[in-house]
Amino acid sequence: MIRSCAACSAQNRIPARHLADEGRCGACKAALPPLAEPLDVDGATFDEVVGSAKVPVLVDFWAGWCGPCRMVAPEVKKVAAEMAGKALVLKVDTEKNPELAARFNVRGIPNFAVIRDGKLVAQQAGAVDSKTLRRRVEAA
Repeated sequence: MIRSCAACSAQNRIPARHLADEGRCGACKAALPPLAEPLDVDGATFDEVVGSAKVPVLVDFWAGWCGPCRMVAPEVKKVAAEMAGKALVLKVDTEKNPELAARFNVRGIPNFAVIRDGKLVAQQAGAVDSKTLRRRVEAA
């Protein structure tokens, strides 16, 4: 993963297993906080992050044409910010990544999955608020 430093705008390569950790910019040594926003992923990136994450991963299966998906997007973003360092939030566009949706038996969207140590621990279809999503992640 490539992350930009807020202090100097340098591009820093962050291994997927360290996305939830605080690091330092390679150029200016400023702090690079844990990922605090949803990360749009494809199949390869999904497998890399889920396979190496040391924290629970909340996955939002969505599509651009889906009204409820757009409605819950701010809630998903809120969870990513609140859980920075304690969880990661991934967004999977089911139109671009139908194989991931099929792998998790996603029949309706929005659909949320919580994965811990590479295993599915919870899954829920339908629009929910940030408190419900947070509780699901904390339970993992």
